[in-house]
Amino acid sequence: MVRLTRIYTRGGDGGETSLGDGSRVPKHALRVAAYGTVDEANAAIGIARLHADPAADEMLGRIQNDLFDLGADLCTPEDGRRAAGALRTSAAQVERLEREIDAMNASLRPLDSFILPGGTAAAAYLHLARTVTRRAERLVSELARTEPLNPEALKYLNRLSDYLFVLGRHVNDNGARDVLWIPGANR
Repeated sequence: MVRLTRIYTRGGDGGETSLGDGSRVPKHALRVAAYGTVDEANAAIGIARLHADPAADEMLGRIQNDLFDLGADLCTPEDGRRAAGALRTSAAQVERLEREIDAMNASLRPLDSFILPGGTAAAAYLHLARTVTRRAERLVSELARTEPLNPEALKYLNRLSDYLFVLGRHVNDNGARDVLWIPGANR
């Protein structure tokens, strides 16, 4: 368990930060950008939860906890000193997302247009969280090309963006309040 007794350490004042294995890297390192963007996605989900019904709030709470697991995974290099026994995102977490996506999607009518973010406040914030998740996915994908990574981390982010899209439709009265794109409408 983590215990924080002092919030500032001054350790990052020179532009470096510590990874989970104790190594020091620049704050602008790709790995730091990746797990920092996962943290941004988590914050956006926190805003969506303020507008969610109890069932969606419960699902999003599990996801927020998963995202902390994912941040810990990304923060601890696979080939670092503390790699053995490090907290890693698991296939079971990805599979849970898939099951929940399938359950929500079963009640939605198929789309015949792209959706604009909106409809309800919850849906709009879920779409914001989805776009931040996609950015995190791009960064993790780039990181995976240069450093060893847990493949479940990238899978989780890929599934999560789909999840947030489907949940956005679900909280939009099962798609009835979706705002559809009308191609060329303002020409």
